[in-house]
Amino acid sequence: MHHMPLEQVRHRIAAGQPLPFNVYRPDATLLLARGQVLQSHHQVEALCERGSLVDLHELRPAAADPATAAREQLPRLWQASMERVGQVLRTPAAETFRGALDEAAAPLHTLIDRDPDLAIFQILRQEGNPHTEYGVTHSVHAAIVARLVAQRLGWPAADMQRAFKAALTMNIAILELQGELAEQAHGPTEAQQAQIRNHPARGRSMLELAGIVDADWLRAVAEHHEERDGSGYPSGLREPSELATLLHRADVYCAKLSARAGREAEAADRAGREIFMQDPGHPICAALVKEFGVYPPGCFVALACGETGVVIARGATVMTPIVAAMTSVYGHPLPEPVRRDTREPMYAITGVLPRRQMRARLQPEKLVALGA
Repeated sequence: MHHMPLEQVRHRIAAGQPLPFNVYRPDATLLLARGQVLQSHHQVEALCERGSLVDLHELRPAAADPATAAREQLPRLWQASMERVGQVLRTPAAETFRGALDEAAAPLHTLIDRDPDLAIFQILRQEGNPHTEYGVTHSVHAAIVARLVAQRLGWPAADMQRAFKAALTMNIAILELQGELAEQAHGPTEAQQAQIRNHPARGRSMLELAGIVDADWLRAVAEHHEERDGSGYPSGLREPSELATLLHRADVYCAKLSARAGREAEAADRAGREIFMQDPGHPICAALVKEFGVYPPGCFVALACGETGVVIARGATVMTPIVAAMTSVYGHPLPEPVRRDTREPMYAITGVLPRRQMRARLQPEKLVALGA
């Protein structure tokens, strides 16, 4: 069995209501069976304080477990997991927030570990996400970037977890505003600019009120728009933490890849190049480009043979990913996507395409099978 502290799912227990799962002692022996009733809030607190545990497999149905689900189910699980994280981010309540965030983030960690290429695919292909959802989807996408780059940099597991959660929450003070900005064709108003400049400090305050006490996490949220040349905000610091720098790069990279009412998404190869050129000597910038490649999964591309398709997996080099061809050399949608290895000269990538030039409809379940 795999256990986690009861403290992290305390929000799912209510005094006077049956327990929704078994509760185990710190040595993993059964303490309380599912269905038993705790009569008071103090009993709940006592269980948490003594280090009681719950079994992860009891928290979600096995059929929906990202670690064991069939590959064709993974796109649906990604969507469900992102929606759950969104619910938590929109309601940061004291006492329950930390546990709710840990629980909601756990499936995303599993999905990333199981298929990092599919995780990157989520960032570039955002069909079905209205601009009003921009704040939440952007937070999840930035968290994916932060975690993958932290892993490439060789950060310890605890630091990768912290990077993921800090990225999820760095814009918690402006989730709704981000949706508004994505929908409006003009730039931010003076009032909106004030909210933007204040959101790192306000976000830190919101997290502190919600029970977050991790000093590195809080500092990174407060500093994630600071720059080493002092041009950042809100304080003009010249020495932001390494985690804050990672969050900033992830934030900017995902913003470049996102379409808004006033502009199309930036081409993936250009976005990566711009991130690298911002600070070519910084290891975080170099790691981001190496991790995502020139043509990351989800990128629409043209092939030397005349076909067009979408990148579904990273390849042997940053220039040679695996592509699912979606249209023929004559521009007609193919009945089924076809796997292409771009190391072969006839399937070499000749350019990146904007979404409007892709005539075929994406079928995530079929693409997942080809990317295996």
